[in-house]
Amino acid sequence: MAKKRIALLLFIVILTVCGCSAGNSSSSEKTTLTLWYWNRGLDDKLIASIETQFPTLQINAQKIGGDFKSKLKTTLAAGSGGPDIVAFNDWVTEMFPNSDRFYNLYDLGAKEIEPDYLDWKWQLGVSPEGKMIALPIDTGPTALFYRADLFEKAGLPSDPKEVSDALGTWEEYFAAGENLQAALGDDVKLTDNIGSIYTQVNAQSDKIYFNKDETFIGEDSSSSMKKAWDLAVKASQMGLLANANGSTSEWNAAMNNGKIASFVGAVWNKEVLMQAAPDTAGKWRVARAPGGDGNNGGSFLSIMRTSKHPKEAFEVIKWLQNPENQVKSFTDVNLFPSAVKALDAKELLKKEDFFGGQATGEIFTESARNVKPAYFGSKYANLNGIVSRQLQSVALQGKNPDVAWKAALARVKKELLR
Repeated sequence: MAKKRIALLLFIVILTVCGCSAGNSSSSEKTTLTLWYWNRGLDDKLIASIETQFPTLQINAQKIGGDFKSKLKTTLAAGSGGPDIVAFNDWVTEMFPNSDRFYNLYDLGAKEIEPDYLDWKWQLGVSPEGKMIALPIDTGPTALFYRADLFEKAGLPSDPKEVSDALGTWEEYFAAGENLQAALGDDVKLTDNIGSIYTQVNAQSDKIYFNKDETFIGEDSSSSMKKAWDLAVKASQMGLLANANGSTSEWNAAMNNGKIASFVGAVWNKEVLMQAAPDTAGKWRVARAPGGDGNNGGSFLSIMRTSKHPKEAFEVIKWLQNPENQVKSFTDVNLFPSAVKALDAKELLKKEDFFGGQATGEIFTESARNVKPAYFGSKYANLNGIVSRQLQSVALQGKNPDVAWKAALARVKKELLR
């Protein structure tokens, strides 16, 4: 009898332990989502808050160093592996030939939030076939950065509103540059480099290299390719360029030493400029860009087709990029919003000491609202590299611009046949 009681007690204990274990296991099970992004590509504070917002999820957030795009393309080529959620930079159109490798976010409910975003930015993530594969993160609206002290010394307008009004076209900007260099001497140049002019003119256009059917239109009069080329060459021939390329020590030194009076750049250039030219704090201002508003840069979030949890992944990216969180991302890591309501936030209107107390957000917000929708094409980067190299040969080696243009077109056409 005692043995039976002992056996019964053991059986009850085992049942109790097993029951508790099963219960604990069930309650602790979470869906894991892996996220690939690059440093400062997303707000780490918000990423850390995902699990609080979604208690049933566990986020495996991985900062990918090195060549992010190459790693993603290698993963796509392998046909397996990869994260649930992946960030794209402004090379999103290069992913369109592989659009079947990503979920169509329209199928997951993206249509409902489409009105929340700047239309031109949203459309950049929609393939020519109408698949929405990338949700907007940030934008890169452009403006004219200029040294107010140098403009004033040269007898040019120095107030942002006056500069915007007086230098509304590239031709007016170049003419002002001639006056500036005549007044200050040839040691100070109007702007930085030939490639920057070319890139920024294209950034203001709705037609660059391709139609949505990937037809090359660079030679057409309606495209900006030749216009951008001609304006860039003109700036070089007028002697307005310091020939200092971005992301170089030469560019940094020229900015810090007052050798460059202005440049057209995206909102993210603020941080670049502040790091490159600390000795010029308080002397810079920002005005609307000559030639019109444009965009250069900005990123996206996508969900890979290999993900087993697309609905959960979509809820995460939708939450990460809602207007409220975009304002937080702007405050924390200076990601300029793509959500319409976020552009109205008071946080964007903070006065900045480096820019002489100007609230530059007013300029960049207006620019962001007026960017023209454009299609860049899956080979945009390839073509841009070809043209940029030929432009460099004009500016730095004195190559005849007509010869360089023909060489660029010939190389472009070969690239398109590959």
